[in-house]
Amino acid sequence: MNAMTDTDFLTIAGRQYASRLLVGSGKYRDLAQTREATLAAGAEIVTVAIRRVNIGQDPNAPSLLDVLPPDEFTILPNTAGCYTAKDAVYTLQMARELLGGRKLVKLEVLGDEKTLFPHMPETLKAAETLVRDGFDVMVYCSDDPVQARLLQEIGCVAVMPLASLIGSGMGILNPWNLGLIIEQATVPVLVDAGVGTASDAAIAMELGCDGVLMNSAIAAARDPVRMARAMRHAVIAGREAYLAGRMPKRFTAAPSSPLQGLAT
Repeated sequence: MNAMTDTDFLTIAGRQYASRLLVGSGKYRDLAQTREATLAAGAEIVTVAIRRVNIGQDPNAPSLLDVLPPDEFTILPNTAGCYTAKDAVYTLQMARELLGGRKLVKLEVLGDEKTLFPHMPETLKAAETLVRDGFDVMVYCSDDPVQARLLQEIGCVAVMPLASLIGSGMGILNPWNLGLIIEQATVPVLVDAGVGTASDAAIAMELGCDGVLMNSAIAAARDPVRMARAMRHAVIAGREAYLAGRMPKRFTAAPSSPLQGLAT
């Protein structure tokens, strides 16, 4: 497992996870590669686009659950492709039926097809409905501290601000806003969207994020399985650095070795 220490777990909705890297399940060459990359990442939570991936909707087609069984992974259904609160709520209610009543879900309501930026009014509306309906809601959101606080107050179990646009690979464009969200957080904060390479994941963790969710950064790499391993190590390194506490930045040099007692 990926625990930093025996007690450094990611806790979401009362359940502990040793890995702080969450992965998606789309864009891979085939289901076999999906499993291989997921295992290389050391991920325990795998997010699934219910509108695009078969987890039982079509009994005559191969199912993702054949290679990522729910007794081995936490399957996190998401609402990718939804542009209204109504569609998102319906999609997750369907997912709950397909997964035997499991409550942990990832909510995303998109604003437009070009940017895939979150539509925050519809997101807030859907979050309120889902929380009232008994779901444990992890939620994709803008990197706006006010919106993140409102989602916490509604009762979401994790907030997931974007680092940059979904699938862009641009990395963390606004670390200051992420820092403000982390500072006020009462639930886990996970970077979602925009990670492109291992250093992006490490930076997110060094900032104090509780975890990172990614799909394209792994699946779109030249070697997805190797990139999955790289991301696993990056999340571990970033978390360790955050827990260790970095040295203060200085505007003057400070020698590594003492100046006293030099040979003359």
